[in-house]
Amino acid sequence: MARYGDIMTVPTTGASLQTAEQDKLTYAGVRASHTLAETDKNRMEKYRSKINAVGAKHGIAPALIAAIISRETRAGNCLEGGWGDHGNAWGLMQVDVNPNGGGHTKRGDWDSEEHLSQAAEILVLFIGRIRDKFPGWSVEQQLKGGIAAYNMGDGNVHSYDQVDARTTGEDYSNDVVARAQWYKNNAGF
Repeated sequence: MARYGDIMTVPTTGASLQTAEQDKLTYAGVRASHTLAETDKNRMEKYRSKINAVGAKHGIAPALIAAIISRETRAGNCLEGGWGDHGNAWGLMQVDVNPNGGGHTKRGDWDSEEHLSQAAEILVLFIGRIRDKFPGWSVEQQLKGGIAAYNMGDGNVHSYDQVDARTTGEDYSNDVVARAQWYKNNAGF
């Protein structure tokens, strides 16, 4: 699963206070990300086999897929009929269907393996674009940059030190990495 780097060795500062406040947490950082991931753990279980299959197919750590699902939709808990982001994003991993955004065409049901596979392909695409844009970065830095780009596009990633400067909550990749590390260590993803 190290095709795109080892998620367990990616440095992270975790969730911002803005993100942590979703669950009325009064603290931020890795601890907050871990709490948010743990809150979603039971809901995540129903997707385990699909997550594992998609992870194996695309060479993405299942823990990373689970973390994106947790961050984007709280394991489906905040979707309305499969839609989120005011109807601009589809499914557990929130594929951007807005023509002025990602412009993707939704594939599969919101909680299907087909949807997860589409989202994983998009993530892999962004990791590749970050690798091309920053060939001097380590594989783990490129992975983190790709995670940030999944949220806001590779054109908004300008430096590793400011990788989350334009992401939602200014913490997207750091929060996702911390959640992924929790899912790997505590939920067996």
